[in-house]
Amino acid sequence: MTSLATVPDGTRARAQITQKAPGVVFGLDVAELVFRRCDPDVRLARTGPEAQWRERGPVLEIEGDARALLTAERTALNFLGHLSGVATLTAACVREVDGTGAKILDTRKTTPGLRLLEKAAVVAGGGHNHRIGLFDEILIKENHIAMAGGVTAAIGAARERFPDLPLEIECETAEQVREALAAGATRLLLDNMDPPTLRAIAEEVAGRAQLEASGGMSRETLRAYAETGIDWISIGALTHSAPTLDLSLLLEPLR
Repeated sequence: MTSLATVPDGTRARAQITQKAPGVVFGLDVAELVFRRCDPDVRLARTGPEAQWRERGPVLEIEGDARALLTAERTALNFLGHLSGVATLTAACVREVDGTGAKILDTRKTTPGLRLLEKAAVVAGGGHNHRIGLFDEILIKENHIAMAGGVTAAIGAARERFPDLPLEIECETAEQVREALAAGATRLLLDNMDPPTLRAIAEEVAGRAQLEASGGMSRETLRAYAETGIDWISIGALTHSAPTLDLSLLLEPLR
């Protein structure tokens, strides 16, 4: 209503999206799609890198119908700012563990409807995707173990039913780790363990299974966890708590 009231019909304009804070821009494809939905004849030109860390600068130039650009502005920036925020937080976490051998993973704690976009943003930031859904990997957690009757029973049942799917099992104690290894598990999820406990388990496992740690860590403590000898660190906050990257769009009329 505001654009219809204040912008004369047929007015054309040029806009520029600018990155105003350090980080990784990601999501230009979906932002451009928003502008095209509002103005099929819009002209778009990328003016900055995507999926690369940089300090600030121009990102995208847009030329088209002024009302259409104003209509698309907030939706495009919402997508671009959120996905860039996910990529930026991921890149920051990847930097924290650099040189340790540990890799950063996402989780299924994603925004409904945006999972594939958010997981693509994690990859743009240098992270790795865990499961896309409940269909592509067996992940046996504490509730599954309780319902199945124990670690060994849960692994056996999963292997029998879905022998071709990758399998990972959550272990809460060193005893469960030993039981899982004896049952043939090759990837273990170690949840809410402190670095000394993780280090002791990594030394005991000695490469017989891949180890993933999750829970109870922050940017400040991430490296201490990564230096314990684990292979993966999964962080739900990459997708559910990433701050939006600061971006702006300024519009000028074309004479």
